[in-house]
Amino acid sequence: MTDPLPWWPTRFIRALTAIGVLMPAPGQGRVVSLSVGAGRVDAEVEDSGAHQVRISLTAFGKSDWAAITHALAAKASTTVQLLSGELPRDVEQICKALRLPLFPSSAREVSLDCTCPAAEVPCGHLNAVFSALVARVAEDPFTVLALRGRNRENLVEELKNRLISAEPLDPDDGSPPLTEVMDTFFDSGQAPGLAGTTPLQGPQTSSDALLNQAPPFTITAGGQDVAELLRPVYRALTGEPGPPL
Repeated sequence: MTDPLPWWPTRFIRALTAIGVLMPAPGQGRVVSLSVGAGRVDAEVEDSGAHQVRISLTAFGKSDWAAITHALAAKASTTVQLLSGELPRDVEQICKALRLPLFPSSAREVSLDCTCPAAEVPCGHLNAVFSALVARVAEDPFTVLALRGRNRENLVEELKNRLISAEPLDPDDGSPPLTEVMDTFFDSGQAPGLAGTTPLQGPQTSSDALLNQAPPFTITAGGQDVAELLRPVYRALTGEPGPPL
């Protein structure tokens, strides 16, 4: 039994269906190279000769990506997931809210081309490339973003810059910027009091303070108040000296 696909290749397959590419489709030939860039996929398919295949998709412009990264950086959980290499579901919703759909929804958004003489579109070579592209998306979700104009490295860098610009600048604060400590931000570090570190100091409360807050005992022991009999015991347990005799 195979594991179910993550959400992004499943969603990508649905998008391909919307543009007229039914997956799985019968491919033809062997994909020997495949590169993904802003707005295009270029591939070479070997099938009794080399055939060049190109899939084109409109990439978002600079101002579009500025709006997207601004919206992404506004959601801390989304930013953390992206910086850790994951593609959260709400990325698609954020893009949709900006009227910048992450996935194509119409054949008019995509152009398909192959150097083979087949009249059918998509041809067997294009189907082979689409199958390889789905596998690439399943392995690396940032492939979808790269098609729209931002690869992982550039997006992460832009998100980090957004975090820097959003941080208040306190001239007396000697703490390093968040972007410089992302690798260790969630580390717990050495526990206080171990390996020579300074132990945490508890509140300065007397050891018998609890007895002062307890309601009066209704019984006595040998005619003496029980609370007063217990007070030296509490002090002895913590090593606190008692009052001078």
